[in-house]
Amino acid sequence: MRTITERRTTISLSPPSTSRLRMRPRDPAGSSRTPLDGGWWPRSTDPVAELPGLILALQAGPQAHGPADDHGRITHVMLRVADWDSRPRRLRVDGPADTRMVRLSWFDTLPTGLLTALYADGHRVDLLTVPPYTSHAAARSALELAAHDTNHLPAPKLLAALLTPITPNSPAATTGPEVTSPDPSEPQDTWETEGGRLREHLAAP
Repeated sequence: MRTITERRTTISLSPPSTSRLRMRPRDPAGSSRTPLDGGWWPRSTDPVAELPGLILALQAGPQAHGPADDHGRITHVMLRVADWDSRPRRLRVDGPADTRMVRLSWFDTLPTGLLTALYADGHRVDLLTVPPYTSHAAARSALELAAHDTNHLPAPKLLAALLTPITPNSPAATTGPEVTSPDPSEPQDTWETEGGRLREHLAAP
């Protein structure tokens, strides 16, 4: 017979997806904390489908995407209500070696686009969550900036630089234009929408 806790735990019916995650390099000793530790681009707004892959990627350690030190398991993830389609409270994550239960907390007041993962020892990782239907070029630029060691933008301001997220019905949601530098023949608003404006923030003080 399952316990009450087990009955309230949400289980993903599909295997964890490969996480589209970029992490900032490890901080030198004594350096100040930046607003973000990296960026993540989920494929949907379904937390049950998306979070297991992210948690496993963060858990994998320095050889993959996780922090440089061993902080133990991720035990708690904090998310913004408006960024997701559902609000499960506990999520079972099936890894290659074990299964763990992760607590999920939901907040209306959490900054737009911010996800915070907490490890067993209290260490935290703050991630920009790029909207799933953002164009490929803009999403790549946002991940690059969020993981840059000189980034000074918090999640809401970085998302604001994306200008207009791509909707599911937009052709750019599947094709993702490969814009890497300004083209004089293209309108300025197109260049900014596809990620050019984001890269300019890397040089900002």
